[in-house]
Amino acid sequence: MQKPKTLDEAFENVNRELLAMFLKKHKDYGKGNILDTGELGIVFRVSDKLNRLKHLLINRQHPTNESLEETWIDIAVYAVIAVLLRRSHFKKLEVKEK
Repeated sequence: MQKPKTLDEAFENVNRELLAMFLKKHKDYGKGNILDTGELGIVFRVSDKLNRLKHLLINRQHPTNESLEETWIDIAVYAVIAVLLRRSHFKKLEVKEK
């Protein structure tokens, strides 16, 4: 990936990373884990991620598993999934087959 020249290019790059993470995780999890608990389940997952971030940042610890950046990406992906869920897209639509 080339170094962005503008903030909007940088934003687009991050959005491509979000899509890649979504597709990777969706392949493993499917829709069931989200549809079972809905928006409230997403809130709890995001809360867990935020608590992990707070703990690591406050204690200046380096994570042993996913990086801090990956955690932020997960939070962003969950936010997009929540919007898709609210718009009924998450339940009704499928991922395009490659």
